[in-house]
Amino acid sequence: MSLKRRWYTLLNKQEYKSLVWVGLAVCFVLGMIIQPKIVYEGSVNGLKAWWNIVFPSLLPFFIASEILMKLGLVRFMGVLLEPIMRPLFNVPGTGAFVMVIGFTSGYPIGSMVTAKLRQQGLCTRIEAERLMSFTNNSSPLFMLTAVSVGMFGRPELGMVIAGSHYLANLILGLFLRFYGPNESRLNQNYLSHWNIKHAIKAFLHEASEGRPPLGQLLGEAVSSSVHKLLNIGGFIILFAVIIRLLDYVGVIRLLASALGLILVPLGMSPEILQSLASGLFEMTIGTKLASEANATEIQRLMAVAMILGWSGLSIHAQVASMIAKTDIRMGIFILTRVAHASLATFFTWLLYQPPGVSSSFAIPVLQPIYQHLSYSPFFIVTSLLLIMLSSIVFLIIAGIFLNIMLVLFKKLFR
Repeated sequence: MSLKRRWYTLLNKQEYKSLVWVGLAVCFVLGMIIQPKIVYEGSVNGLKAWWNIVFPSLLPFFIASEILMKLGLVRFMGVLLEPIMRPLFNVPGTGAFVMVIGFTSGYPIGSMVTAKLRQQGLCTRIEAERLMSFTNNSSPLFMLTAVSVGMFGRPELGMVIAGSHYLANLILGLFLRFYGPNESRLNQNYLSHWNIKHAIKAFLHEASEGRPPLGQLLGEAVSSSVHKLLNIGGFIILFAVIIRLLDYVGVIRLLASALGLILVPLGMSPEILQSLASGLFEMTIGTKLASEANATEIQRLMAVAMILGWSGLSIHAQVASMIAKTDIRMGIFILTRVAHASLATFFTWLLYQPPGVSSSFAIPVLQPIYQHLSYSPFFIVTSLLLIMLSSIVFLIIAGIFLNIMLVLFKKLFR
């Protein structure tokens, strides 16, 4: 038996993976030893991005989601909003809570809440994979301040960047309803046993299962949220260092050349490719390079849409860490990131208007509001928290209204 065949028989697939990871870890350590200055600069850049953008924008939403879930609101919404979420996205009513949190906060909170629902048995694996794939969005604070104001210097572009990003994910959610078999534990005629009484019973049952005192609940929510954000910060710093090392050894340039084989024939400027290659790993660095590229504004915005839609391997690693204790798979999430990047790029091209050209999508009566809108981080985070709470209240009212209409409908046609 040859030496190669002997090695093949001794090592199984999992062991090969372990060897690959060990090899990559050794290369990373060698890079740290050979280029400590690059490693330090990458760490500082990652730390600044986490402390200035990620931590303040996500902490309030992490705490709010922890508190609302422990108070039993999710189970209440799950029963009440089943007739809304099931026909649209083929997910349980609890998905409404995940969607509200995910669309008003940022990566990776959608996957965190989805993992909690799966652990509590409030959704099946397929439903969790659907939810996770369209409720993970870039932070509105990042898109409206860091990108549109800080990088492009045009606050009005925030509507284009965020609008195309959210619209693409919503469309993905509608298509994902056809993903996988229908694993719903509810029968198809779920309207027959859906009403406000069931929702209230679910809420009271959750309250009776030993809910901790308010002080303890707040302490646990803050502690858990800070712990998760520290983990996220570690991923951001790690990938910031990896990008600097890969750029130093020329891997980023090779990836940029490979992307050019596809994108340049489609009309994308070669100056954009470096930012896209960096954005494959970490979106903050990628979007910054895209905004500084020597290309037209529309191409820079399309590159940003691609990077935010893909979200970067750093976000993928964060999502994987959030769902590690569940049976949720990453495959569909990665595929939908590719689809999200494509759709967001198309919508950016569709919605963009050059400076000085009035947009047909703009609402004239809101123009004075846009001109005087504050884009300070505090204002945006506060506004998004209010939007999140208002959306939850609106969905609850919509569920109650549907219940009343159903009762009236049954009485009229008895």
